Amino acid sequence: MTITASTAPDLNSIDGLSAFERACRQPMMLGLFLPIQNGGWTPSTVPRGTDWSFDYNARLVVRAEEVGFDLVFGLAQWLGAEGWGGATRYRRNSLDPMLVTSGVAALTRNIMLISTIHVLYGWHPLHLAKFGATLDHMTGGRWGLNLVTGFHKDEIAMFGLPRIEHDARYDMAAEFTEMVERLWREEADVTWAGDYWSLEEAFASPKPVRGRPVMVNAGSSDAGIAYAARYSDLIFITSPGGADIDAALDSLPAHTRRIKAEAARHGREVRTIINPMIICRESEAEVRAARDRILAGEDGVAVDNLMGGFAGGDQTSWRGHRREQRIIGGNLQLFGTPEQIVDWFVKLKAAGCDGMQIAFVDFAPELEHFAERILPLMREAGLRNDAAPVG
Repeated sequence: MTITASTAPDLNSIDGLSAFERACRQPMMLGLFLPIQNGGWTPSTVPRGTDWSFDYNARLVVRAEEVGFDLVFGLAQWLGAEGWGGATRYRRNSLDPMLVTSGVAALTRNIMLISTIHVLYGWHPLHLAKFGATLDHMTGGRWGLNLVTGFHKDEIAMFGLPRIEHDARYDMAAEFTEMVERLWREEADVTWAGDYWSLEEAFASPKPVRGRPVMVNAGSSDAGIAYAARYSDLIFITSPGGADIDAALDSLPAHTRRIKAEAARHGREVRTIINPMIICRESEAEVRAARDRILAGEDGVAVDNLMGGFAGGDQTSWRGHRREQRIIGGNLQLFGTPEQIVDWFVKLKAAGCDGMQIAFVDFAPELEHFAERILPLMREAGLRNDAAPVG
């Protein structure tokens, strides 16, 4: 089957709003967390069609746009020949998210395409100013940058770089961001002797389509939140209480209030988006059976290695997850009927979450089920105000 561009209308030419502005008008923003790595988000041998290939992910992006999702992005990672190991060699294969973004640009018209980039792994601000603005033009102003600093010591060692202290990474990210934004803004050559990078009569063209692309970050430490509040438009948050929904609902209100108050101190407004893994079936018994199959198929070595990799870093995100929760994946785990899923969405919105960056175990059929059964209920609950799906 040949992939063709979405048949959805080009809203950029209809209402004059950017893709991000339209997304912000939704009561709840919807994103898809692409499985551009083998095993997706679930280190289990449970049978499924989820695949890391570009073709599979491109189809997901096109379909997500057709049913009304606002954005997509995937992770960026650098692992050795065994990935996280185990029988599945979990995440051994992974696509580069920036190249995936460029590859799906011509296949889509409305959905935001966000590239995750480790900017401290050898990037120069001038490179990213040029490449990012080019992608922004390729997407008609729909490109966004999920700027990450990296924390895995093995990743950093791959590039022959020294480890950088946690807060210093965010100082570097701030300088990097300010340089990129100035290059996007200035119509004359820029000279800047920074603490970490320098520019001498540097100029970046083209300029972004609409001032600057959407900026995303996932910091959850004090330094990460301070950075995101100053520079990001969309913050990918994690639950301080772990993956259990009740614990998340207890811990998220204070967390989201803090983030938004910090942004307000800088005269800015930010949106928060969180990552639920959704297992939805028509009955609770079917949900339990699906969950049990995933857990029974756990790739134990991969799970242990993955948990050890996060425990050995100095990041604060994704803490508090129990071992069985890492088998299924997702920062939050929402298991239930369509009605139960939407009820949790309502509660997450009340807890300060402006959007969901959704993951599934078996992406293609579960995305279809989401569109058929959950999206209509979201509209009824006042969480989405879009028209009926296209296609």
